[in-house]
Amino acid sequence: MGDEAILRTRMVNNQLRTFDVTDHRIQDAFLSIQREKFVPGELRAIAYSDEALPIQRDAIGRPVRTMTRPAILARMIQTAQPVEDDVVLLVGAGLGYTAAILGQLAGSVIALECEEELADRATADLEEDVSNVVVVTGPLEEGWPKEAPYDVIFVDGAILVEPVKLIEQLKVGGRLVAIHGEGLAGRVQIFAKGEHGVSMRYSINAAATILPGFKAEPAFVF
Repeated sequence: MGDEAILRTRMVNNQLRTFDVTDHRIQDAFLSIQREKFVPGELRAIAYSDEALPIQRDAIGRPVRTMTRPAILARMIQTAQPVEDDVVLLVGAGLGYTAAILGQLAGSVIALECEEELADRATADLEEDVSNVVVVTGPLEEGWPKEAPYDVIFVDGAILVEPVKLIEQLKVGGRLVAIHGEGLAGRVQIFAKGEHGVSMRYSINAAATILPGFKAEPAFVF
């Protein structure tokens, strides 16, 4: 077993299993996907740390996009419950790691990214060994109606507004999972679409950077 494989095993044992990730399919997916391939080169040495690693920074070096912490990501996926025949829309593909994990669990994945540079990197890395993921580019808040409806919509980041257009793209029986709120006030939010409407509930506390298109409009002040 190589060093990276040992680190993946430690990640699953010490981060996922201790955070109530009990689904063996999800554990196996995290064991099989090489996280170090999907992080910026300068961060590969800490690819398996329990941190939200930055994948994009602003002009003064502040992280504006991050990879979700492995334990939080796994719990969110467990909440979404993707199964083998599901069609999944991933909103906020980033560098492709979450898409690769979801590709192990679902029938097909549309990975939507608004930043061309991130999308190109994700496409290149995913093409090597993931055949059921397609990376597309466009505004995240618009979703990808061309392939709708979806069994699962997975928003890999934080939102501050209700994802109305994404909810419209769910199948009846479909689930949408996101992090709602900013910083330490964030919580995992789950929407479920039934025949008579949409229900919503909250789950665990979680923090992530706010995705483009999902920031709240500033309130008007007299």
